[in-house]
Amino acid sequence: PALRRLSHSLLAHYQKGTRPVRDWRTTTNVAIDLMVYAILSVDEKNQVLTTYIWYRQHWTDEFLKWDPTHFDNLTQISLPVESIWVPDILINEFVDVGKSPHVPYVYVSHHGEVQNLKPIQVMTACSLDIYNFPFDVQNCSLTFTSWLHHIRDINLSLWRQPELVKFDRSVFMNQGEWELLYVLSHFQEFSVKSSDNYAEMKFYVVIRRRPLFYTVSLLLPSIFLMVMDIVGFYLPPHSGERVSFKITLLLGYSVFLIIVSDTLPATAVGTPLIGIYFVVCMALLVISLTETILIVRLVHKQDLQPHVPKWMKHLLLERATILLCIRDRKKLSQSRMQSLDTSGQVENNDSTAKLTSYVCKDPRECGAMGGTRSALAFAGRTEGSAALQEVLRETMAIRQLLEKREEFRDVAREWLQVGYVLDVLLFRVYLAAVLAYSITLGALWSVWRDA
Repeated sequence: PALRRLSHSLLAHYQKGTRPVRDWRTTTNVAIDLMVYAILSVDEKNQVLTTYIWYRQHWTDEFLKWDPTHFDNLTQISLPVESIWVPDILINEFVDVGKSPHVPYVYVSHHGEVQNLKPIQVMTACSLDIYNFPFDVQNCSLTFTSWLHHIRDINLSLWRQPELVKFDRSVFMNQGEWELLYVLSHFQEFSVKSSDNYAEMKFYVVIRRRPLFYTVSLLLPSIFLMVMDIVGFYLPPHSGERVSFKITLLLGYSVFLIIVSDTLPATAVGTPLIGIYFVVCMALLVISLTETILIVRLVHKQDLQPHVPKWMKHLLLERATILLCIRDRKKLSQSRMQSLDTSGQVENNDSTAKLTSYVCKDPRECGAMGGTRSALAFAGRTEGSAALQEVLRETMAIRQLLEKREEFRDVAREWLQVGYVLDVLLFRVYLAAVLAYSITLGALWSVWRDA
């Protein structure tokens, strides 16, 4: 009966369609408060942030006052929201109606102070910057303002002190992908096309992504593949295993990018830095494969290839070897080339010895070889002059062939030395580029994470 009598007394002649002030010039001050309960989702593609907040309003209704002594010392009562006047305060960034539970009552004290407490699932538009993904920090605003009333009718203020709102994580569920850093509050007035001023209260929700999952699933596999690419340079360049190894790494990295493409956030505004990192890693693998193909082409002997130019000898075999301190590598390449040529030289020496023994069986033929002019002068007078001339011609052809082959071997040996020196030079340049790129990215991500 005390509650019923008080409720009937307050709502019997109450008009909820007008602002609850006795003097129309009186401004209704609405104090608001916000506590973030959870970060539900962050949609980078549609630029939408979904949060679950606890929202509180506080204002004074001059027509909801009573004397507690007349109503069994009741100082507070709950009334239906639909029965009293409620300020039309909305969030400007709303993009969709969230699944918020309906709270049908408000608390009213005997001084006319009304408290409206309700949880809200907020789906708001937010300018998400994913360039620093997965070490990104997002700053999304929730702007509370009266949609119709200007500042002379409804003014806004903060229920608690800004410092208490900023670091209040008492109700935040911080077990998801995002962690709440702080909530900033700011009051300002604004006008639309020189009309009356409106009051608005902004809350800046600053959140940070937890990068551990993305570091393990995205960055570490890419780093491992790049390390294996660097280790692949220690394979001998004159063998074909390095080329097949590099191609296998390139194919493996391509499959890796296809797998992680769904994990990366997609926006039409820009590309995250980690996407650029993957593209650069792919480019480095292609450059490594190109360098390997070039070196393999240099160290393999080809017929009729020219001598090494003098300027290349000067730069690579003299200057570069001193600069890179690889004189031992040059000797090693020469010994390798000589070991590769040993079997061919033995066969050539055996064939030359056989030819010489065959030609010198007849003393007249040996004399003919000693004096070619005399043998040619009497070629038409003897019966074996034609056969001797043929043997001499074949002998000269074999000699020219052996000399030409030795010249080819010298050319191949020179190109092998150039290939080894160039391989070391390009490897060190490639390693310096990879290290500089890794250090730069690590420094940038560390600065952004600690910012």
